[in-house]
Amino acid sequence: MAEATAQSAFDVTVELACFGVNGQVYGVDVLQIREIVRWQEVTPLPKAPSLIEGVIDLRGDVVPVVDLGVALGGAPVEDSPKARIAVLEVDDMVFGLRVALAVDVISAGASAIDEPPALATQSGYDAVRAVVRRPGDTPVMVLSLEHLLESVYRSAREEGA
Repeated sequence: MAEATAQSAFDVTVELACFGVNGQVYGVDVLQIREIVRWQEVTPLPKAPSLIEGVIDLRGDVVPVVDLGVALGGAPVEDSPKARIAVLEVDDMVFGLRVALAVDVISAGASAIDEPPALATQSGYDAVRAVVRRPGDTPVMVLSLEHLLESVYRSAREEGA
């Protein structure tokens, strides 16, 4: 019994907000989320990197918005009543992430969290920092928001060259 208690003390639980994009479920640590707002029209930002769709005015703050579908190399997120903008904060930088829908908030223990497959990471794929197994359901890909921001920076450098 004491062994089970000691093990559970080290089994850290992570809360993930889950979003749907192009048929896949992605998760973000809830500690990085400021809020989730309904989709609103985005104002284009002239000469911005292509991954920045534009900006929104969120209660007096101008927030850049990145379409998660495009950032992951897929189709853009379509306008729909279920579309959302997840307002995130990473390294003191605030930005919005356009997603097709907010799915759920899940708790994941350390035993359910795996690293991405070695084949993917060794070939340079780093958009996902972890995979959460869910018995009877598809895995949740935990996004690396730092990688996402680096993709925006990289697209700006490539477009400026």
